[in-house]
Amino acid sequence: MSKEITITAARLIRDVPAAELRVDDALIAVSTLMTSVVTARRDTEGVPTTKGQATIRRLMKAQMALVDASGDILRVHGELADIGRETAGYDLHECPSIAGDRSGARSAAA
Repeated sequence: MSKEITITAARLIRDVPAAELRVDDALIAVSTLMTSVVTARRDTEGVPTTKGQATIRRLMKAQMALVDASGDILRVHGELADIGRETAGYDLHECPSIAGDRSGARSAAA
């Protein structure tokens, strides 16, 4: 196996879980914002329930876009694992455990 493939694989092993983690972090942030917006509408006296509905719908679209992005990145992860097996002969059975280890991915991404 060439040194170039080894370096590329190491970069991908670092970057793919970091991307997965960042999309999850963005989804959490948008979800938290959604909670704050709906709570503010509910708790502000005199504000009709129809007020802010367009904003809430936009946030919902943002959430769905992030869910879709998360799914796409997970599919890319699988495709890259397949390419690694085909190209470099890697046995990437450990890939899900690496991706599932959020604490390790978080420190690697920092």
